[in-house]
Amino acid sequence: MTRHPATERAPRAVRVVVVGATGNVGTSVVQALADDPAVASVVGLARRVPGWRPPKTEWQAVDIEPGGADLVPLFAGADAVVHLAWKFQPTHRPAETWRTNVLGSIRVFDAVAAARVPALVHASSVGAYSPGPKDRTVDESWPTHGWPQAAYTREKAYLERVLDAYEQVHPGIRVVRMRPAFLFKRESASEQRRIFAGRLLPGRLVRPGLVPAVPDLPGLRFQALHTDDAAAAYRAAVIRPVRGPFNLAADPVMDAAVLAGIFDARRLPMPAGPLRAALAAAWRLRLVPASPDLFDAVLRLPLMDCTRAREELGWEARRTSVAAFEEFLSGLRAAEGMDTAPLAAGGTTGRGKRGAALQTAPLGPSAH
Repeated sequence: MTRHPATERAPRAVRVVVVGATGNVGTSVVQALADDPAVASVVGLARRVPGWRPPKTEWQAVDIEPGGADLVPLFAGADAVVHLAWKFQPTHRPAETWRTNVLGSIRVFDAVAAARVPALVHASSVGAYSPGPKDRTVDESWPTHGWPQAAYTREKAYLERVLDAYEQVHPGIRVVRMRPAFLFKRESASEQRRIFAGRLLPGRLVRPGLVPAVPDLPGLRFQALHTDDAAAAYRAAVIRPVRGPFNLAADPVMDAAVLAGIFDARRLPMPAGPLRAALAAAWRLRLVPASPDLFDAVLRLPLMDCTRAREELGWEARRTSVAAFEEFLSGLRAAEGMDTAPLAAGGTTGRGKRGAALQTAPLGPSAH
């Protein structure tokens, strides 16, 4: 009987290295891998070793930036490397995020090749896509040139080009590019508040009935996904012999009507300009950490078709986008987190209740 390669499982238990293992996505990916009988062990790499101790997992403190530790010995003997590490701040110094996100990622890719790891699973993003339609979905063939003004989308798109060349030079390495929508879970609430909203978002007040209106902006249509559902796709990409890019998103599409229903608020039609100007002023005054250029990018993101993930990964979101977002809001009100540096609970700046400095990791519009 002929078997489709995407339905085959690995013939033996595998060893996986997760780079950026303690953030929003990393913690869910580590847990998903640890729970899979096909995974023998997980090595989690992060800037700071967490207090969290999932099964089958060993931790190493590592900096991927140029001048950091040699990654090749850490990757040696692995069956797959999952690369998730990402820095969102400081948005006022894009050269600093470039050093981690682009140059650090290239170090990871090169070390995968040098250590002869057979599979690389990379966290790309919906943010890598060029501006696209809001009235229909696009598949993985949509151009990935990003939105050039935003550092996040520019860096994600640049790494897509790096991997294009990498696959030509290293055809024996199975490269998978995950392109998830906005990622939410309860435990990521404190981190995402610090990274994107800062002190101006009163978490305890973000509840139905207390938000009077939701801005109904042109282009405000985006997709979301529970981080644990994204992690299930990453796990499948490690185990199954697949290659290439995969869109990941849940239904329904989030828009002003859906958000108004979540907050029990009315919709307020308005142009994007005034809100963008207010955000830009707050960003220049360092009242909010999120750049207005990222706001511009969000309004231009295409909607993604996830057929390929369903057919080749056997994947489908178990939670709706609304459920994922409502769980995040619940975590926001409770100042939820985890015992890792990025996800440290509470706080409005770089420190949580445990006094851990904020370690940036993927979560943004892969927010991720």
